[in-house]
Amino acid sequence: MFEPLGIEPTIQIDPTFEYYKNRSEESVALELELAGYRNVRYFVTDETRVNGRLVSALRERGMNVWAMVLGNGSYTAGHLPPDWKQWQMTLLKPVNDGYFRFSPFSRRYVAWKKAACADLVRRYPFTGFEVAEPYFPEWNGLSSGVYGDVGPYARAAFKRFSGGEMPEFRYSASPLYYKKDRARYLLWIEFRVQAVNGFLHELINSPGGVRDARPDISIATWSLAVDAGRDPVDAVREFQGIDAAEMIRLVRPDLHVLQTHWPDWMRAKLPPDYVKHYDPFVRQIRASHGVIPLGVQTDIGSLRPMRRSREWLKRFASAADRSGYRMWTAYEYSIGLPMYTEPPVPLFAHRMDRERVLLAFNKRVEEASAGEAGHYRIAAPDAHAKQAPIDIDACYVDGNAVILTSSRWPEQSFELELSGIRDTPERWLLKGERANVTPSDTRVSVPAAE
Repeated sequence: MFEPLGIEPTIQIDPTFEYYKNRSEESVALELELAGYRNVRYFVTDETRVNGRLVSALRERGMNVWAMVLGNGSYTAGHLPPDWKQWQMTLLKPVNDGYFRFSPFSRRYVAWKKAACADLVRRYPFTGFEVAEPYFPEWNGLSSGVYGDVGPYARAAFKRFSGGEMPEFRYSASPLYYKKDRARYLLWIEFRVQAVNGFLHELINSPGGVRDARPDISIATWSLAVDAGRDPVDAVREFQGIDAAEMIRLVRPDLHVLQTHWPDWMRAKLPPDYVKHYDPFVRQIRASHGVIPLGVQTDIGSLRPMRRSREWLKRFASAADRSGYRMWTAYEYSIGLPMYTEPPVPLFAHRMDRERVLLAFNKRVEEASAGEAGHYRIAAPDAHAKQAPIDIDACYVDGNAVILTSSRWPEQSFELELSGIRDTPERWLLKGERANVTPSDTRVSVPAAE
């Protein structure tokens, strides 16, 4: 369980991950609550396929639930209109990485995205809405070739913006080459910043947008932060069209979140206090927005070498608190190091009725091992007495919840001893890891029957 340090912890979840499948939404909500989270950011990868029951289950436990959508593309295309391929960005170098990047200069894309987001917040009881990654690709994209949008939509929009042709990025002999025609390139940078912020403004503030659909909903904006070079604020502005201060001015959010950029989160030995190096981004925002609440996001396990421990996350939260952030969040609940290293243990037992006992574990447990009657014993009242086996009439396993049914439970309170219950490595993001097993001396107190 995470212990708050005066700064609000939230967690990101992606319900399309295997860890959340084939279990009840109520068990997911229970597990997140027991982990200490009262605020959840639901990663919506497909606006037409949202688990509304999960949103409701989280809300029923008193949690705030944010809808977090992607701004610059999609991992899937099945839910998109037939002409979606025409929305795509043109990059300097083609990239086939399973992600479809869409141009903010495509009117069809922007119109579809706005309608999809408005419908999303109308249909489901989200308390907040945010657009992650609304920016252009990519960090150092001019050298790697993963840079855009440089397609016909961008070309036409820049001509309307400036009256001239967009810079040339491929051919250094051209008089329009971005390193030669500095004035044109500076206009291009400003043009891209306005495009990113204008895209967000259209989705959120324009007629038919998110605020129109749900005037009560909270709004957060996101921008990137990175520990790189002497002027990282200008670098992300140049490479990816990000100007957080301008974004906040135009969109008017209730919260702004600094997202850890991949050159930082991919580091295996990233120190937990790395957020202190994001002070230039904070200063840029505070220069014109002195009171807006700020948050910071980190990644806790997208790659095997950089999975973060529970202690690392606590120290990260403490560093964020010292830097003045009001909240932090992490991608993604099920991928941190504790999922791979900590055994499943019951956090509490609840007497549902005379015959049924609910055990709530810290993590998802495997059905076969959790359903073995021999893994449960009534603990001996003293060291000299024998443990009493218990006849289990039925066992129901639901994620992190196990319901044991027996007509032979003691009426009075007792200690239940558990062992041999396995977690679920087959459902983790990174495969090939060993299962963890409940230690043999694990006990949980069961209250008396009412």
